[in-house]
Amino acid sequence: MKAAVIVFPGSNCDRDMAVAFERAGADVTMVWHKDTALPQDVDIVGVPGGFSFGDYLRCGAIAANSPICQSVVSHAERGGYVLGICNGFQILTETGLLPGALRRNAGLKYICRTVELTVETADTAFTSGYSVGQSIHIPIAHHDGNYFVDDAKLAQLQDEGRIAFKYADNPNGSVADIAGVVSKNRRVLGMMPHPERAADEGHGGTDGVAMFRSLMDQLATA
Repeated sequence: MKAAVIVFPGSNCDRDMAVAFERAGADVTMVWHKDTALPQDVDIVGVPGGFSFGDYLRCGAIAANSPICQSVVSHAERGGYVLGICNGFQILTETGLLPGALRRNAGLKYICRTVELTVETADTAFTSGYSVGQSIHIPIAHHDGNYFVDDAKLAQLQDEGRIAFKYADNPNGSVADIAGVVSKNRRVLGMMPHPERAADEGHGGTDGVAMFRSLMDQLATA
């Protein structure tokens, strides 16, 4: 399986994401934000965490207008898989691939700790390695992770089973405790917690491993 990890000025989780993909069996290419094309026959694009362009304007807004993001959007529109983590989630909302917006944390402070999540759906390539209702522990590290959608869009996400993860104890004020959502075709996932930081025993937990392994398993049988 082929994965591409996008690198922006200010990305700081790109290598972590690449290692998580590699350990799950993917062949990974790092792609600079000024490139205009993704590697040929890429299966999944990873949009990593960090502080792209210093989080100026709005988190992810400048990165979403980088040349490579046009190819990421086209890849997703063709049915390709995309995983956006933390700043990557913010970028995916700015491109319009995922609904909603990530606002300043309700407590107005940067939060960096491991949190408990509840798996809300196993009906995606990203979450098929978990079971619905399963409790997992994944680190967060963000200042603008307060997910917001209006009531109508929230109802749609709930009705379509597109909420992937919820916080067991909401750390940032996200509407309906949402920690991650998927696109309508279920092939784009955005989440604020960092599964790539819970993919090795040295990280203090390995609850993120199942995401990368199940994703590779799903791609292998697609």
